[in-house]
Parts: sequence; C-alpha cells; structure tokens
Amino acid sequence: MNLSPRWVDDLKAAEIEAQHWLVTGRADAEDQEILEYAHRNGFVLLTQDLDFSAILAATGASTPSVVQIRSENLDARLIAPAVIRAFQQLGTDLDAGALVSVDPARTRLTVLPLTRPKDGGA
Repeated sequence: MNLSPRWVDDLKAAEIEAQHWLVTGRADAEDQEILEYAHRNGFVLLTQDLDFSAILAATGASTPSVVQIRSENLDARLIAPAVIRAFQQLGTDLDAGALVSVDPARTRLTVLPLTRPKDGGA
C-alpha cells in the first residue's frame, strides 16, 4: 500500500510477476492480513513499511518473504534497479523465506525465521 502501483510495471518489465495490493485487497487492510494473503499465495511482499519485518520477528514466521526498500526516495528510476537485482539474484532465498533490505548502496539478506535476541545477554 505504501508503494506506487507504477512499481508493478517496473517489475513486470524485468519479467518479475507482480501485482499491487490495491488490485487484490482492501485499502484499509491491516498488515497482518496482507502478510497472511502473501503467505497463502506464495507471494513476496515489496514494501517500505518496517512493520512487516517487525511482525515476522514477533511471530517467528518463515514465510512470506519480504523485500523492504530502505530509502526515503522511492523514485523507481533510482531504487528500482537495486530492487530488481535483489529479486533476480536472491530468488532461491526468497522462495525459501527471507527478509531482504534494499537501499541504493547495498542489499542485506536475512533468512527467515527471524530470531529474537535472548534476554540477559552481555
């Protein structure tokens, strides 16, 4: 919901199957509903919303994969090449369950499920 529907065109141009949530669900859907839909349908979520990674951490879920854009500038001309590279290069990881953070300078991969730090650590 927080990304322009124009992203769909950029992803499809790179031969990455995509659809915007506005075509799929309600505009007022809760994040958990969107995650559950992606999980049930084997989709990867592309978002700028950090709440999705927080939900994955809190629940210990191993899917769906989430690709989060970590840039204040969401102009697809600037960040789309890095996002598309992440999808192309990390496809196997995304199929298995991963959290991928993409910014203009780097991409970080974390395999799901996310683990929470144990209390009482040094």
